[in-house]
Amino acid sequence: MYRILAREDYSDVTFMIEVEHPMMARAARPGQFVIVRLNDQGERIPLTLADFDAARGTVTLVVQAVGKTTMQMKAECRPGSVLQSLVGPMGMPSSVGRPGKVVGVGGGLGVAPIYPQLRAHKENGSYVIAVLGFRSRDLVFWEDRFRKVCDELVLCTDDGSAGLKGRVTDGLHQVLEHHRDITEVIAIGPAVMMKACSELTRERGIRTMVSLNPIMVDGTGMCGGCRVTVAGKMKYACVDGPDFDGHQVDFEELMRRLNRFRGDEKAALERWRKHAASCNLRRGISEES
Repeated sequence: MYRILAREDYSDVTFMIEVEHPMMARAARPGQFVIVRLNDQGERIPLTLADFDAARGTVTLVVQAVGKTTMQMKAECRPGSVLQSLVGPMGMPSSVGRPGKVVGVGGGLGVAPIYPQLRAHKENGSYVIAVLGFRSRDLVFWEDRFRKVCDELVLCTDDGSAGLKGRVTDGLHQVLEHHRDITEVIAIGPAVMMKACSELTRERGIRTMVSLNPIMVDGTGMCGGCRVTVAGKMKYACVDGPDFDGHQVDFEELMRRLNRFRGDEKAALERWRKHAASCNLRRGISEES
């Protein structure tokens, strides 16, 4: 079991946990992910590493509570509690090539995992630009972390309460217009966002890497659940990725697969909510008696 040392909430659905795992912290590289189980009855869920600290022996995960397991994690993951299992680091590390001018685009939950990639590019000597997107100023997190490792930061909010009013693609378009010598773009976020970013860079011929988030079970290439089509060939995000050339990914297929189990996910969440409400009711009755 792996002890949770710290937690920070960024919104009503997004939170960070720092977990003690010295061996993983030493082995982790930007772009890799882990498979988490909350308890011995829980499902296995993949989460991209948001940070890692070999000196402290910790790994950092940023979670968005949108389904049954992540909702349960939000309710139960507190400093001092434990995760049943934390397997990794998994997947291929992100490639950090020759120094150049690199843009990292993070939308929503994609903001967290893009941080270690941009830090690695900065340490490698690149000029680094971050384009981060949130719905509003209240949901912005890690702005200070990005400013420390980036030469430029473009903050976008849907409502205009901070930075540029608009989507991250608006921010990316602005950066591409001002910098004609971009060597690489990295985009992490919802599939529709990564697709839009890839289309913006395709016409300019800029290398664009995306981190795919298909349905995944074992994370070792055995179940086949995370298969994606890249350049017309079947790949497994867990062992061949999760990073792929955004210009070669079949995003339409990816989005269809992501939506395939929406009904089952909704039903599982409703069952958990009813169970949690029942437990709370019984607990209240017990305390009164």
